[in-house]
Amino acid sequence: MFKKIEFTKYPPSHPVLIWDGDCGFCKFWKTRWQEKTEGRVNFETYQQKASDFPDFPLKEFKKASRLIERDGKVYSGPDSAYRSLWHANKKSYHEYYRNHKWFEFLSDHAYNHIAKNRHFYFQVTKFLFGKDPLNFKPYWLIYLFVILIIIYLL
Repeated sequence: MFKKIEFTKYPPSHPVLIWDGDCGFCKFWKTRWQEKTEGRVNFETYQQKASDFPDFPLKEFKKASRLIERDGKVYSGPDSAYRSLWHANKKSYHEYYRNHKWFEFLSDHAYNHIAKNRHFYFQVTKFLFGKDPLNFKPYWLIYLFVILIIIYLL
């Protein structure tokens, strides 16, 4: 499980979401969030930015994304995604994550499972939504429709 780091002594001048640049799944979703945040959040790989935060163990950057605010506050794992969307004034689960322990628990464990199986979930993402993160294709609706027809015919 990733470690939640609450604060850094080296705050950035602009909110930054730090992600794994070697991960296709991460790049897909980073591209989507980057468009939604419209420049309110910078997106950098830990390979580029880890040295800017010497108080973070490198292994923790490898385990989970981190959103680091200008005041030094750090949001880890699923809350880094929720908080980045909060910056975009989009529907965000950040407050729900902070106020409901059961939602935090489920989010953290789902995030951890996905992080350990990134390649598989990247394939699932492309299968359900297509290869372009900026232009989702509703393939999952087609699959659902086919399954319902099969069930009906049986």
